[in-house]
Amino acid sequence: MPSSKRVTKSLKMRLLANRKFPPLTAATATEVEDSILLRVLVQALVIVGIIAVDIAGETQSSLWAIPLSIMGATWSWYRRRERNIGLKFCIAIAMLAAMAAFFGKLLGQLNDTRLVLAEFLIQVQVFHSFDVPRRKDLGYSIVIGLILLGVAGTVSQTLAFAPILILFLAIALPVLVLDYRSRLGIKGSGKKIKPIALTNIKSGSKLFLVILSLGLLIFGFLPRFPGYQLRTFPVSQTIDFKGQFNGSTVVNPGYVKEGKGSGGTGTGGAQEGGGKADSTFYYGFNSTIDQNLRGELKPKIVMRVRSQSEGFWRVLAFDKYTGKGWEISRNEQVEKVARSSWSYQISLPLPLIRGRTQEVVQTYTIVSPLPNLIPALAYPKQVYFPTREIAMDLEGGLRSPVGLGKDMSYTVISEVPYRNRATLQLTGNQYPKNIQAYYLQVPCEIKAKVRDRTEEILANYNQERVAKSNKPLTSAYEKTLYLAQYLKQRYTIPNNPFGLPLFAKDEDLVEAFLFKNQGGYPDQFSTTLTIMLRSIGIPSRLVAGFSPGQFNPFTGLYVVRNTDAYAMTEVYFPGYGWFAFDPIPSHPLIPPSIEESQTFGVLRKFWQWIAGWLPTPVAGLLNNIFLGLGNAIAWFLALFAQGWLGTLLGLIIATGLGFVGWLGFGQWRRWLDFRRLAKLPPMERLYQQMLAWTANKGDYKHPSQTPLEYAQGAYHHHVGSTAEVIEEICQAYVGWRYGSQAPNLSYLLQRWQIVRAKDVRVGLSKRSQ
Repeated sequence: MPSSKRVTKSLKMRLLANRKFPPLTAATATEVEDSILLRVLVQALVIVGIIAVDIAGETQSSLWAIPLSIMGATWSWYRRRERNIGLKFCIAIAMLAAMAAFFGKLLGQLNDTRLVLAEFLIQVQVFHSFDVPRRKDLGYSIVIGLILLGVAGTVSQTLAFAPILILFLAIALPVLVLDYRSRLGIKGSGKKIKPIALTNIKSGSKLFLVILSLGLLIFGFLPRFPGYQLRTFPVSQTIDFKGQFNGSTVVNPGYVKEGKGSGGTGTGGAQEGGGKADSTFYYGFNSTIDQNLRGELKPKIVMRVRSQSEGFWRVLAFDKYTGKGWEISRNEQVEKVARSSWSYQISLPLPLIRGRTQEVVQTYTIVSPLPNLIPALAYPKQVYFPTREIAMDLEGGLRSPVGLGKDMSYTVISEVPYRNRATLQLTGNQYPKNIQAYYLQVPCEIKAKVRDRTEEILANYNQERVAKSNKPLTSAYEKTLYLAQYLKQRYTIPNNPFGLPLFAKDEDLVEAFLFKNQGGYPDQFSTTLTIMLRSIGIPSRLVAGFSPGQFNPFTGLYVVRNTDAYAMTEVYFPGYGWFAFDPIPSHPLIPPSIEESQTFGVLRKFWQWIAGWLPTPVAGLLNNIFLGLGNAIAWFLALFAQGWLGTLLGLIIATGLGFVGWLGFGQWRRWLDFRRLAKLPPMERLYQQMLAWTANKGDYKHPSQTPLEYAQGAYHHHVGSTAEVIEEICQAYVGWRYGSQAPNLSYLLQRWQIVRAKDVRVGLSKRSQ
């Protein structure tokens, strides 16, 4: 037994010694990817991803990453069949170093890690490109390129990203085709085979357009549900302010401080006596403003806003009217709020509000420098800001220790109240003492005159309402609405920004607006409404900020310009807080704010953008059609909430609509078939009609069957005379298609019509039985 074991062991050793193993210096042939075209297109995808990050994040990684990546891809191609042990070791060391640098930067920018991650992925891809022998390795590069494109999409705030996205899609389609062919083992040896997307440009273009259209359609209809799922909001890196921050200083380069040139700072800055307004910075962003200034702004983008709801990006409000402008009387009484050392979140106090509110998250990115006033929707409760502290004044305005510089980002969470007209009409006129003390102030010289004029306007309107058997206006809300509308319709804005003369030293703005000029500049409408309301005992103040701006449906951002800045009136309603009214002509009377449902807000904005390019009659017609469809859908859905009768009626309607839709789809299919057949040559058309008729009888032609094979099989499915006609048509088709023989079309058509007529008679006889 021991000797037999030794023999067996010796035999196994010999077999192992004689066995041939693949050489260790080369990868197996099945693992290596030899397609140059696939490698080039994958490299192009990666390059597009790197460029997309550079464009979106305004970085310069392309300057070094693209040349090194191309160099690595070239090296990898020539060394694709080698083991490259030394190179792999160097790549591993380089990736570890890149990871260490990544974590170091990550700890310094915990607020927004997107660009840090993108930079790390670019470095990994560059190292990875030096050793890409297999198709699986190319797949890793494709994934990295896709991730880079996704990061760029989240960072991008302009349409400059759109061409990059389209280019990426155009390259990705042939990459997917080539990758699929490689997985199937299709080689290009012998006969040169090209991918479908490249050989048939027309088909590839159609596929590209279909995918692009579907993407836009899905993007438009994708629901936007309220509420961010993550609470890590975009905010710039911490800014360490060197100096004493008292919160009362407002820095507006648009004002000139006495003794200094343009760009001075101060708590005031407005100069009495009028003058020319700055053409870049809005004059209203200051603790004291002069509405005797003349001029106009040169349009310039100042910020981009991503918000769950559009609204008035509020900056600051004024309580004291000076006769030619406004000031914040309690400018020194600000509350400084600091954040913790480990978080960017700053929590702000909120007033008690009875009505329903909605949390709205807004992220602001500054494009051009702004004063140290922080735009935000009304009633901010949390601010994620790059400085360690901010200040809040008694009018609800937010102030920063530094001016808002280019590329600064911050996020605000506001608790915005819903505007319920019925509720606000019932608030009464029992105002708190602090509200009466500061928001009913009117200069004595004009108080009686303005009050008499305001009461006269309301009295005349109430007489008209009573004559029509309507109730007179009694609530502060309805009076405010009517006065704002009255100013819109009865007073005008001069076309020339310097058209109206400056106010005299002892002349009041509101008095001149109502009784002398019969109008004024836009912000003067809001000042006039505010003073008119105060004169009849309705607390109000002037608020300055930005309108929502122009919504870009592709980026989801509101593009705000300096020309979007203006002032309007805020009115206080006991228990419900402040609500804005806009008396400026061409502006909506009620400024935009939150709505009950904004799930498909992007789709609505997209349609508004398209409608802006259409002629007014066409846009109006389409608006009415969409409105009717929306009302019909709402009525149909409401049926299911009306008990079992409503549910039954809804099901009956749904069944009827489904049947009509099915009939319509069938007719549409027939129309498409008719259009398709009409474009074919006569012989091809007859052959296709014959195949469609036999398929309807259950005799389907298999794709692998030739026409003559199908004709022979027809004798098993049809009567002899019909099978003969099918065979004649198939033979004529083969002769025409492959032998260039002219068919006897008149004879074939006559024979085919006899078959069709016979089929109709058989069908009628079966029905009669």
